[in-house]
Amino acid sequence: MALFESGNPTLSEKMFDKAGHAQANAEGTMSVRGTMNKFGLMLIGVIAGAGYTWHLIDQNNPSLAQTLMIVGVIGGLITALAISFKPNWAPALAPAYAILEGLFLGAISKVFNDAFYPGIVVQAVGLTFGVAVAMFLLYNFKVIKATEKFKSMIMSATLGIAIFYLLTWVLGLFGVDVSFVRDNSMLSIGISLFIVAIAALNLILDFDMIEQGAQRGAPQFMEWYAAFGLMVTIVWLYLEILRLLSKLSSRD
Repeated sequence: MALFESGNPTLSEKMFDKAGHAQANAEGTMSVRGTMNKFGLMLIGVIAGAGYTWHLIDQNNPSLAQTLMIVGVIGGLITALAISFKPNWAPALAPAYAILEGLFLGAISKVFNDAFYPGIVVQAVGLTFGVAVAMFLLYNFKVIKATEKFKSMIMSATLGIAIFYLLTWVLGLFGVDVSFVRDNSMLSIGISLFIVAIAALNLILDFDMIEQGAQRGAPQFMEWYAAFGLMVTIVWLYLEILRLLSKLSSRD
């Protein structure tokens, strides 16, 4: 297995090698600090987009919010695919991806907040960043090391989750009851806990990829690409935590 691998499909050795070192020599090289700065800018974009659609629902304009949510989902997917295949487009597209994801997250978060209890979103956001900080500290102090065995395990689990979600979606289309994925049973909660754990551990791989990219002298535009990859994991983690909290709250 190659050294430069991540469970996040947007961060991989193949993608970083595509960047090439000739461009790195021309424009400067990637750094950890630069990547995190760009992640911070993307976070501002997510918050701005989310705040807008949340505000629209608060102002009794759910139809526009729903339209923007759909635009965010489709536009975010298209933008993510474009960045994945063309990493050098990341400086232009990563900020757009952040705003599009924000439009989706704001609307869906408002729906959860109104459907379950006020404060569930604040709790989900707090837990997401709490988990992210905890994973960073565990990685930084080498409590959890991104060994080849660890990478293989997390990558396999992530792929398994993707296949699981795909299968439940397909079965649902054919009328097969897959309510155990969405209900508040102990099985459903256990599945959510497992997925949250795998999403959190993917952050270890993302941090490792960012560090490796800086050490390998990847071109500077890869800071945007790596920040985008980290954002993908954070968004996934947030959505899974939000889903888990909603299941727990519905048992009260």
